[in-house]
Amino acid sequence: MLFNSIEFIFLFLPITFFVYFYLNNKRLTEASKGFLVFSSLFFYSWWNILYLPLILGSMLFNFVIGNSLNKEHKKINKKQLLTVGIVGNIVLLAYFKYMDFFISNVNYFTNTSIPTLDLALPLAISFFTFQQIAYLVDSYKKETKEYDFLNYAVFVSFFPQLIAGPIVHHKEMMPQFANVHNKIKNYKNIALGLFIFSLGLFKKIIIADHFAEVANVGFGNTDVLNVIEAWATSLSYTFQLYFDFSGYTDMAIGAALLFNIKLPINFNSPYKATNIQDFWRRWHITLSRFLKDYIYIPLGGNRKGTFQTYNNLMITFIIGGLWHGAGWTFVFWGFLHGLALVIHRAWQTLNLKLNVIIAWFITFNFINISWVFFRAEKWEDAINILKTMFIVDFSSLPSKEQLLVHLDAKPKILIILIFALFVILYFKNSNQIKDDFTPNKKYLIAFILLFFISIVNINKYQIFLYFNF
Repeated sequence: MLFNSIEFIFLFLPITFFVYFYLNNKRLTEASKGFLVFSSLFFYSWWNILYLPLILGSMLFNFVIGNSLNKEHKKINKKQLLTVGIVGNIVLLAYFKYMDFFISNVNYFTNTSIPTLDLALPLAISFFTFQQIAYLVDSYKKETKEYDFLNYAVFVSFFPQLIAGPIVHHKEMMPQFANVHNKIKNYKNIALGLFIFSLGLFKKIIIADHFAEVANVGFGNTDVLNVIEAWATSLSYTFQLYFDFSGYTDMAIGAALLFNIKLPINFNSPYKATNIQDFWRRWHITLSRFLKDYIYIPLGGNRKGTFQTYNNLMITFIIGGLWHGAGWTFVFWGFLHGLALVIHRAWQTLNLKLNVIIAWFITFNFINISWVFFRAEKWEDAINILKTMFIVDFSSLPSKEQLLVHLDAKPKILIILIFALFVILYFKNSNQIKDDFTPNKKYLIAFILLFFISIVNINKYQIFLYFNF
């Protein structure tokens, strides 16, 4: 079920909201938690009920391991148990997400023809796997205390963050569910939640999905694009991904607020970044946190000298690239970001500073270029676009009549791209709007307009890009 679907907006979300608070109003708190888990699993199963046993089995496995790590037991080797838990999660993820990629590469390098398994990627497996690995590590450190499977099920399956994050910690979520005040309707949270949800819906349907049309045509015809079209294609995807993920994040935050749950900030104007480190402090913040806390620091972080620090950065971001998808383009995208972070760290040691505008320009263009590898289905497609963008054949420049003909768009797309960049750089983001929010007529009118425009434009459901990861 999609956040941007009629079924979710007009059936699932209101029914879940009213039944949850009705049960809490009757002081049936365990029943309300059970209903929330049931609703979240129904939400998950809407895609494919065959994968319901997978997430249930994963939850039960990690709950048992986590509880064992919490208990004092002389006969249990905690490090070995933690290793078993982490390996179990990674094996599950690797089987479904990377097995066909592994077989294809074995076939390529050994000239064999082992048949692939053609496995469908279970929805949200990357997110709930990382979230539960973090839970096991936190349990090992005695930072969690969870003895109730129902509570644990709420933590893992809570539908606003189940499919594409944020990747949350147990200690961030469970105190909120346990808070008695959060079991009563909070009308300010409801008003704020509906407004933020409608803002995210607008970003997704009106902005991201329209950029998707240009990006999809461009990446589907990389061998016939001219220089203007190649730049329009790359920038369209850069903005599509921004508004798609920003829209999803807003909708997740808004839906959670209806239940008085505040999700951690996961997106904070990343295209305003003036260096690559700043970008990763703003983009998919909870994934960056996971990579830092559970990969980079355990590898040694910056504690073992300059060379090892650079090595740890590269390993962390190559893993981050591979987490996003089973393909060499994703690995190379992670490599590029790791390399950029190494260069940034080396630059800092020189104690030199760039003009802010130049620093932003370099950072934004690096991000735009690296997204080409992230989006391209084949290596050749990425190379075709980048060659066309930077190796200009003046004989191939389009005439006025030919401009953007392959993208089936008019030259106004260039104006829209510039306007989108202006919005990104100069408008308040959702986090700032939340801080300033007060229920009043201004926000009511904005909510009605955003919601109405979005609903009347729902003519086909486009999944959120991060659902693919």
